[in-house]
Amino acid sequence: MPTSRYATPPIAFETEKQWTNWGGNQSCSPAFTVRPRNEREVLDVVRFAIREGLPARAVGAGHSFTPIVQTGGVLIDTASLTGVTDVDTATHRVRMLGGTRLSDLGDVLWDKGLSLSNQGDIDKQAIAGAISTGTHGSGIRLGSFSSTVRRVKLVTGHGEIVEIGEDNLRELHAAQVALGTLGVIVEVELQAMPRYHLAEQITYPGWQETVSGWQENIDNHRHYSFIWCPRDESAGLYELPTPAGESMVDRCYTKHYQTITLSEPDGIVTTEGARRDRAYRIYAGGFMIPFHEMEYYVPAEKGQEAVTAVRDLLLTRHTDQRYPLEVRWVKGDEGLISPFYGRDTTVLSVSGAPGTDYWPYLRDMDALLEDFDARPHWGKIHFLTRDRVRRIYPEYDAFNSVRRRYDPNGVFLNDSLRQLFG
Repeated sequence: MPTSRYATPPIAFETEKQWTNWGGNQSCSPAFTVRPRNEREVLDVVRFAIREGLPARAVGAGHSFTPIVQTGGVLIDTASLTGVTDVDTATHRVRMLGGTRLSDLGDVLWDKGLSLSNQGDIDKQAIAGAISTGTHGSGIRLGSFSSTVRRVKLVTGHGEIVEIGEDNLRELHAAQVALGTLGVIVEVELQAMPRYHLAEQITYPGWQETVSGWQENIDNHRHYSFIWCPRDESAGLYELPTPAGESMVDRCYTKHYQTITLSEPDGIVTTEGARRDRAYRIYAGGFMIPFHEMEYYVPAEKGQEAVTAVRDLLLTRHTDQRYPLEVRWVKGDEGLISPFYGRDTTVLSVSGAPGTDYWPYLRDMDALLEDFDARPHWGKIHFLTRDRVRRIYPEYDAFNSVRRRYDPNGVFLNDSLRQLFG
């Protein structure tokens, strides 16, 4: 859309500057790219978009693989909306601006005696994007980032600043995972917990050993996850350290984390595979070489059968695929369109190599896991339609009702989201 048709934004801007996501598989050239430095500037930019009849989307670190950010209108880069704004050590509540990167929270919270309750493999995401898409770590008794949200402040499609808290649980559960469709999150309050250390144990079991210890490992570790490798080169694609000179074919890189009591600095161990350290220093690592990921969620009780079926798919129909299969667990929650709504979940993550035709493989996996009542990750490759979203999310209509109240004219919808929620 030619920028000459429109007035200019109220803050510094760039015109038709191409944006590309981290994985390199999504891009767009918005009419205007703006980088607000505070809440007031976000409000002014959203009001500008409304006046000019332009759609608007917010972007954080760009770690989603779906067209969730694309817009030809106003792209709101939240990189300058960063920092912890309040810490309540009595309630373990933490407030932060929406663009704050997960990697910037560890030291700040630790100095206040707190930690995030869980984290995932990557900590480069902005907190607003992480909660908006249901991003998570692993642990059957631990929820996603979204499940810890207790309050959000956002700029709505009415051009207003609103706060949604625990006095309005229905709308809070809608806001916990909303894909940016209620508005631009400028601040969020999370439930943290007293700071803690972890002991790490990395093992390399074969497939049969992994299966035999399936439920025991899930039940007996704070965090348990594994990455099954179909080929020797699979582990290197996620930068996973492996035993020298040993084949990883049909073996797993397996993480076991337990909470421990540790005194610093004497008790800290930095030996790879057996670290003992602050939790936030252990969770994230590797996964920095770009890949294109698809991630689906099945009920935990169907997890072993689903994982076995995907392994069989890789060993029989798609033997050309090199990326491994990552398996994790997440506790159920109450987010209306959270992938974990109402059920504890087994997570299955696969990837395609950038520049290759991985679509037949991903479509086969999608069809296979649909039989296991799978729900896809909102920020990763999926094949959802409106009918399918309505079928797998019993609170779809309730969520969309809230969305329409906050953005009745679809300011925050792009072409992809309009097909699902418009």
